[in-house]
Formats: sequence, structure tokens, C-alpha cells
Amino acid sequence: MNSFGKKLTLTTFGESHGKALGCILDGVPAGLKIDEVFIQSELDRRKPGKSKLETGRKEADRVEILSGVFEGLSTGTPIAMVIFNTNQKSKDYDNIKDLFRPGHADFTYWQKYGIRDYRGGGRSSARETAARVAGGAIAKLILSQVGIAIQSGLCEVDGIAAETIDFDHAKGSKLYALDPKAEAAQEQAILTAKEHHDSVGGVVLTTATGVPIGLGEPLYYKLDAILAEAMMGINAAKAVEIGDGIASTHLKGSQNNDPLTPEGFASNHSGGILGGISNGDTLIVKTHFKPTPSIFQEQETIDKEGNPTTLSLKGRHDPCVAIRGAVVCEAMMALTLADMLLLNMGKRMGDLEKIYG
Repeated sequence: MNSFGKKLTLTTFGESHGKALGCILDGVPAGLKIDEVFIQSELDRRKPGKSKLETGRKEADRVEILSGVFEGLSTGTPIAMVIFNTNQKSKDYDNIKDLFRPGHADFTYWQKYGIRDYRGGGRSSARETAARVAGGAIAKLILSQVGIAIQSGLCEVDGIAAETIDFDHAKGSKLYALDPKAEAAQEQAILTAKEHHDSVGGVVLTTATGVPIGLGEPLYYKLDAILAEAMMGINAAKAVEIGDGIASTHLKGSQNNDPLTPEGFASNHSGGILGGISNGDTLIVKTHFKPTPSIFQEQETIDKEGNPTTLSLKGRHDPCVAIRGAVVCEAMMALTLADMLLLNMGKRMGDLEKIYG
């Protein structure tokens, strides 16, 4: 499937080395002011080649809106957006057209479809996430109208964890680092891995504030379940935690429960979700990204006939995909929450009476 969401549906298309990628966002309410400058700024945060910590592929990632917007406002019809590829070096992949890169989707795509676009991974490339960020930017515009704000940053790189969380610092950091004191060590870990033709993993913390109580559709469209699905659908994501996540398994119930007070919850171990429904507290999600599988060390593999061989990669690759993954996590959080807002609008008769009564 290439679509995500129920009421607000994002469908993406395109490949890493194809002519273009893009998306169709269906379900945007009419009358939303479409801020194209903001949408482009979100893509600029994700685009490659901004520093030596990222891939050397330089793409402008200029987005063009093709439909669904008139005189700066959404019309209620599908919004189509396209981003043209301008800096492909497809010849870098000629030597792997019959080989499977370890850690990549090459083997599974070939076994499933019997054909694959070997140029940069084709559809399986993380370049596809540019389309998600474009759609997520519009979802953020929807959320801003009701006071919901989303932030993200790297809270861990190569095992070097943040001890403090500073989202304002992350906004100006090359690697979206949340801890100013850990940033230098995290950056050095990335550069050292790059020098050794290797890569490192990382953990992205994403939060949402201003979320109303009641978002989430039990039992089979729970907010935490769909957030986990959204984050796990990002390339290289291998685990997702909500609230205290794994740490909560080490606690007693008396420690993990969030006491209720007249002023609200006294703690937020739950990450803002109870019973699959938002409880009005801050949403807290951690997404764990594996090391980039594209490394420049010689590796053992097989060819399409199953013969053993060795592989030496060419091309341009991120030494730590979690950096730009932070922007994608925000987009997927925004798409999920905007979808949940729209789903929640008709849950009470009083809501229908306000519109139709």
C-alpha cells in the first residue's frame, strides 16, 4: 500500500532516481490557508546535502502544488504536489544491478516482485520521505488552527544519549541535537563512522502539545497504535516507544501510573495516551533508527542467481539517517493527528447538531 490515513489520506508516488516524487493529500477541509513558504521550509529542513553529516546528494526539493488550492485556500478537493529530482547519479548503481545490498530492501523487493529499480533503491529509498514531509506540512497547517504544535530532535546517536531536552536548541543544530552538551560527541561519532566508511544509528524524540482529549479510535485504530505504525513506516525505523516505553516494563504499577489531580496529571509516563485515546497531556514518541545500511566497506552478498560474491558500494549516502528522520517523524505525527481530529468530529450527537441542527 502507498496510502496512509482514513479521513485525511496521503498517497505518495515516485522513486529515488525517477523523474519526480510527490503526493496526493485527500480530505483537507476547504478554506485552509495554504502557506507555500512554510511547506517549502519544511522540505528545506529534510533536503539532503546541507552538511558533511549528511549525504552529498544535493537536491533543491522545490515543491509544486498542482491541484486542490485556489487563491491560496484549499478547495476541499485532493491536493497534489510534485518534487522533481535534479541530481541523480544513476551510474553509481550499475555495479549492483544484479546484486543485493546487505541491510537493504533489494532482496525482498526482488523476491516479491521479480523486478526492482536498483538505482538508489527505487521506491524503497528514503528519498520518498520528501513527499511525506510535503503532506505533513499541510497537516501541520491544519493542526496550527487548533493550537497543536509538534517538535522533534535527536535524543541519542551511536549510544550517546541526551541528558537534557532542548527543542529550541535542536532547531538550530545541524543534527537536530536536543542536548547542547552531548552534541559535539554525537557529531564526532557520526564523522568517525563516516571516516571509517561506516554508519551509526540514532533515536528521535517527537512530541505534540495542545492535543485535545479524545483522539483515537478504539479498539483497532488506537492513537498509540497508529503513531507506532506511522513511525515504523519510515525507512530504517526499527522500534517505537510511547511515553516511557521500554523503561515502563522495569517499573511497578505504583510507579508507572500517572496520578490525576484537579490541575491535570501529576506525571506523564503514558506519553499522553490512555486506552488508545489522547488524555490531553503531551504526546511523547521515540523512534529508533538503525545504522544506514549503505556503507563503503566491502561486504559479502549474493547475486540474483544465488551465487556468493562481494559488494563495494558507490554513491552518496547518509552516515546517520536519524538526522533527517527527525523531520519525517514530525510529518508522520502531524498526518496522524490531523487524521484523528477529522475522525473525532462526529463522535457525539451534539457535534452533528452544531453543524446540522
